[in-house]
This record gives sequence, structure tokens and C-alpha cells, in this order.
Amino acid sequence: MSKYSLDARRTLCPMPVIKTQNKIAELSEGDVLEVTCTDPGALNDIPAWCRINGHIVEESFEKDDEVIILIRVAG
Repeated sequence: MSKYSLDARRTLCPMPVIKTQNKIAELSEGDVLEVTCTDPGALNDIPAWCRINGHIVEESFEKDDEVIILIRVAG
């Protein structure tokens, strides 16, 4: 298991989801991806994408006008 980060700040829907999808495609099962966004819609959009694709949202929160989402990659 490795931890990765993705900076999706200053992008609007659907780009945070697309960037997350593209990055997860490069990762292995069990890896953790930390996504940082400024689009508040990502707080709902990325977890919805994860549910559809079987990935696990370990944590999601807002901090200083940013959305941070931790995703565990499923196989």
C-alpha cells in the first residue's frame, strides 16, 4: 500500500472527478489517494463516483475552503 496525492484545486465539475478517475487508474489495489479540491461539489461528486466504481472513501472533510477526500483503491 502506498499513499498518493492529487491536486485538483481551482478546477470545476467535472474535472475533479475526471482527474481522480485518471489517477486511480494508475494506482494499485489498497493504495490511498488524497484528493484536494476547491470545488465544493466534489464533496458529493467524488464519493458518488467511488460508490459506483467500488472504491472506498475513508474520509472526506472541508478545511480552509478546500475539500479533502481520502480514497482507498479497490481491486
